[in-house]
Amino acid sequence: MLNFILLILIYTGIYALMAIGQNLITGYVGLLSLTQAGFFAIGSYVTAILSVTYGIDFWITIPLAAIVAGFFGLVIGLPTLRLKGDYLAIATLGFGEIVRNILNNWDKVTNGPMGIQRIPMISVFGVRVSPYEKWGFLVLVWLFVLVGYLLFERLAKSRIGRALEAIREDEIAASSMGINTTRYKVWAFVFGAAIAGVAGSLQAEFILSVTPGAFTFMVSIMVLCMVVLGGMGNFKAVILGAFLIQFISYFPQLVGLSNVIPPQFKQVLFGLILVIMMIWRPQGILGREKRNAPGSFFRKGGRS
Repeated sequence: MLNFILLILIYTGIYALMAIGQNLITGYVGLLSLTQAGFFAIGSYVTAILSVTYGIDFWITIPLAAIVAGFFGLVIGLPTLRLKGDYLAIATLGFGEIVRNILNNWDKVTNGPMGIQRIPMISVFGVRVSPYEKWGFLVLVWLFVLVGYLLFERLAKSRIGRALEAIREDEIAASSMGINTTRYKVWAFVFGAAIAGVAGSLQAEFILSVTPGAFTFMVSIMVLCMVVLGGMGNFKAVILGAFLIQFISYFPQLVGLSNVIPPQFKQVLFGLILVIMMIWRPQGILGREKRNAPGSFFRKGGRS
């Protein structure tokens, strides 16, 4: 039972990182993106390929995973950010599926459907952090969550964060105030993709293998559910949402009902959560984080 709880907490931390990035894109800018699974996959494969094929240490691969994922955030952000609503969601969902199919068919690099196995364990000052001994890995993952939370919270309170909120509230008004809306939206995609790449790197090290089948569009749907459930525009809330969604996902195994409840039940449940939250509490469990009035971008009258 304890090992199972530790497993839930580890996955909560990994998915919380993705949810933090999703919250920046959806909660702060108001863009319906469904591509976190693609960035997650890119981060996982960057770490897997560099560590297995080239013997590069994890602590070097993880910033590279963030950079590569962030680059692809830029690549997908520039052409798609002219789209809005459902069209943007479909385009970003398509990008995630393209990434998965490339990983599935690029045999020379990714080993195709077989994936990459035997990823070396993380080493901290010569001490291995084994995923089989979950306490150490749990601490490591949540240190990354803490750093990610502090960085993104700082970003949200900065000039960039105020500009992103202004774009969400009224893009035309934001543009008329001198905000380069396209540039800020692209930066949101880049930052959101980069932290998803970090999450992917940790996922690869926890499983010690990667396969394309682990990065379906349901991963993106799950991350979106975490943001909606916790509260868009609130980084603490999305971490809570990540825990609740992971707990719900593993609840049948936790109580020994995995043979009774079919695997497809999770997909129905996630859809039901989105519908219920949108109807009865669209602000989420904790709601949007309140900002002081003096922090308003329009009150500052700043240009960028």
